[in-house]
Amino acid sequence: MHAFDVLGDPVRRRILELLADGELASGQISAVVQEEFGISQPAVSQHLRVLRETGFTTVRAVGARRLYAVNSAPLAEVDAWLDRFRRFWTPHLDALATELARGKRERRLQRDRARQDDQNERKNP
Repeated sequence: MHAFDVLGDPVRRRILELLADGELASGQISAVVQEEFGISQPAVSQHLRVLRETGFTTVRAVGARRLYAVNSAPLAEVDAWLDRFRRFWTPHLDALATELARGKRERRLQRDRARQDDQNERKNP
């Protein structure tokens, strides 16, 4: 299965989002996914199996529990593929960052001017 076939499913993407914060037990994953997507526990298990078999997750047994974690290797492959397209959005994101910084600086200057005006009014009523 191709990486984008795996990532194309919203349930599998959500599972990876959950695991991005750290290792979780299959029961914890199932509880969240069942709540959010309204699917059965066996359906969640199928998605976990796909993620495991395609290498997006690793699993280790601790007693009766199965702990899942993200395996970054397939994501690195996706990132490498996306790299060909970054030129389309990187300049726009850089421009946005510049505008945000400019706006923040302008608000700070306005705030400083207002404070200075308040101080001047207090000194010279």
